[in-house]
Amino acid sequence: MMVFVSAAALVAALMAGSVDISFKSVVAFVAGKASGLDAAVLGELRLPRALAAFASGGLLALAGALMQLLLRNPLADPYVLGVSGGAAVGALSAIFLGWASWIVDTAAFAGALSAMLLVFGLARGDGSWTQSRLLLTGVIVAAGCGAVVVFMLVMTTDTRVQSMLFWLTGDVSGASRPWPALVILAAGLLVVLPFARDLNVLARGELSARALGVSTRGLRAGIYVLASLLTAVAVTLVGLVGFVGLIVPHLVRLAIGNDQRMLLPVAVFAGGTLMTLADTAARTMVAPTQLPVGVLTAMIGVPVFLFLLIRHPR
Repeated sequence: MMVFVSAAALVAALMAGSVDISFKSVVAFVAGKASGLDAAVLGELRLPRALAAFASGGLLALAGALMQLLLRNPLADPYVLGVSGGAAVGALSAIFLGWASWIVDTAAFAGALSAMLLVFGLARGDGSWTQSRLLLTGVIVAAGCGAVVVFMLVMTTDTRVQSMLFWLTGDVSGASRPWPALVILAAGLLVVLPFARDLNVLARGELSARALGVSTRGLRAGIYVLASLLTAVAVTLVGLVGFVGLIVPHLVRLAIGNDQRMLLPVAVFAGGTLMTLADTAARTMVAPTQLPVGVLTAMIGVPVFLFLLIRHPR
């Protein structure tokens, strides 16, 4: 069911825009029979952007579901370990220096990996990671990165402030190379699904999981690293988009339960669908002005999260 909803969202993203494109033209494009203006608009502009939005939403939703499971914290999201802060420092440094867009992407990914390695290195302590050490270290690293980001915003020229702000709130307009992110999304899901049964056991508590023969230490370390890498790829692709990795896993649990064998793939499609629809709205609501997609996800996520809090006060 979710696959068809995702396909419908992608078709809507291809049809909507300043140039009206019919459903028939979209079908012809998919079949490889489109030509002229429609083919150029779809192939060069809308399809890469729609796929980038879908990939980033799926990556964030999958990473958020894994982080909430491992930390056993409903407020956990993909950015909780400071990966987003490192990516922001890398990307904004490249924008500050006026470098090309591909260097901005490279710097964002390098910053995300550096922050991830720093958090895991500092949180190691006596040789093992704990939830509290990881969380506290992630918060501190994120705070430090936030201070660097504010410093760059204050020191930069007015012409580059808008680019920085768009990146900080999430912007899909510059994501012209979605295919690597889609491959990483599919690979991440294929890697984690064989461990879904162990994750179901781990959700009941670490002591219960150990008693049932699950190697919790290796499993937790591997999933932490995987979730961080998925987050790094998503942030590199579209910048900092809030609430997708926090809200989508909650909504999927309400709909289908907490079985990771179903929750993880459904969360990927749900997150991709949400991001695709949000980006479509961001570029059409007040056209020709385009909004950062993070504004739309926040407008959706805040009331949904408040509804969840009211419905489940405990």
